[in-house]
Formats: sequence, C-alpha cells, structure tokens
Amino acid sequence: MASPSPEPKSSAPQRSPNSFSLLCWGYNEEEAIGEFLLRAIAMMEQHFDDFEVVFVDDGSRDRTREIAESIEDDRLKVHSHSINQNVGAACRTAISLATKDILFWQTVDWSYDLSQLQSFIELLDHYDVVQGVRNPSYRNLRLWRPDHLWRLFRLSGRSDNRRKALVSVINYLIVRVLFRTPLSDFQNITFYRTRWIQSCALQSSSSFVNPEMLIRSHWAGQSMVEVPIPFIPRSVGTAKGTALKSILHSLREIFGHFLRGDVLPPSHLRRRGDLQSWNPKP
Repeated sequence: MASPSPEPKSSAPQRSPNSFSLLCWGYNEEEAIGEFLLRAIAMMEQHFDDFEVVFVDDGSRDRTREIAESIEDDRLKVHSHSINQNVGAACRTAISLATKDILFWQTVDWSYDLSQLQSFIELLDHYDVVQGVRNPSYRNLRLWRPDHLWRLFRLSGRSDNRRKALVSVINYLIVRVLFRTPLSDFQNITFYRTRWIQSCALQSSSSFVNPEMLIRSHWAGQSMVEVPIPFIPRSVGTAKGTALKSILHSLREIFGHFLRGDVLPPSHLRRRGDLQSWNPKP
C-alpha cells in the first residue's frame, strides 16, 4: 500500500505497532456471542502474532457469559459486570483491560467491514488515530447548505433501517455542531494507541463514549486519518443502541458534557489535530 499523501504532521512513532487488542462487549447476546468470538480470534490470528480479544459481558441475564467463558483460548479475556451498566461503561472497562500496543473494537453483530484491516494498521505508521467512517465525504459538509444537508439525510449505508439511520444522522449533527469536531462519523471502529486512550479520563456511560474519545483526541492535537469501513446490517440477535431509553441516556450525556465543558480541554490548551482522508485504490 502506498503511503498516504500529503504526509501528516503526526506525533506517531514511525514504526509498526507490535501487538493488538480487539475489544468487544455485549448484553444478552447468547445467539451471537459464540460465533462472534471464534470469528474474532480467527481474524486476529490471521493478521497478528501478538494479540488478545477482550470481551466484556455487560450484566447479561441470558447465557452470554457462560458461552463466552466456554471458549478455551488463552488469548481471550472475558470480564463480566454484575449488573448492566450500558455500552459506554462496558467500552471503558474493555479499554482498561487492554494490554497490547494498539486497541480497536468490533460489535458482536459484526456491524463493520474489517476486510482491509491490514491497510488500516499500516496507516498507524503515519497517524496517531485511524477512524472508520461509513460516508467519507461527510467531513467536508457545509451544514448551512441545503444540498449538503440533503446528502447527509439520504441515510444510505448508516444502519439496519431508515429509523435507525435517522437517529444516527441526528446524533451525528448534534455532536459535530456542539463540539466542533469535523469528522465524518462518530460511531464506527477506531484504532488508538492504547497508552493514549487509557490516559484519557473518559466519563461517558452511553454510546457517547465513542464521540468523547474522538473529540478528546482531535482537540489534544492527535493526527487522524479517516478510512472507509462500511456498515453491515445485523443478521442475528437484537440491536439495542436505538431503544428510546438508550437514546435519551445518550442525549443527556451529550448536552451535559457540552454544558459542563468537561470534554474539550481548556481553551489555552486546545490544538486541532491534523485530519486527512484515505481511500484504497480500486
């Protein structure tokens, strides 16, 4: 793969990372968890010599934990919450348990296409953060232009159905406007250096945890590259992220963090990270 152009101003060390943590979490996912974990281990084994898969069972009431713990592989770590704490808390727990150089995640329903995983990892030679996006062109949207908003609300490839896609778009607009972070997607797979993201004082317990990490990284001067990671509709189990309770929880956190100003650093410490886009050649 050719090196990205132009070269970013990056604090990333110019060396390939050596080890990788794949994070995942779930609540009442007994239909999907066994196949998912075996697939995750096989994918990591194909690409990396030194890796771990960290799964957090978020207080499931079904057989999710039992099935996960029945998989005998030293590279799989299973941790359980005693009660359901929501997706953000599960994500934070998984991050705290990661021990390898680079961490990233995948949803239990395998919602994102990681077929170009090796290319994404190579980009870490040039950037601090590699961010997956469903629609790369969103970064250059001018939200005051009707034609640009229409492009956003076409809702193509964002979720399982139009209702969920609409929720996704509204969430995207709120986060982008309030926190002035011009990314194309805030809910996707992201590759971080483990030491960096563990040093962030993450607070969110809802799905806002993903935007929180990106906002903190961007305004701390971390260089980022957006890469296309398409959405794959769920085929097993039930999605829980767009339940009304989850939506309201996320909105409370978004506006709470905005009003308190505790996600953005103090104004004298803010520095925008370099942001680029990368698309593979056909």
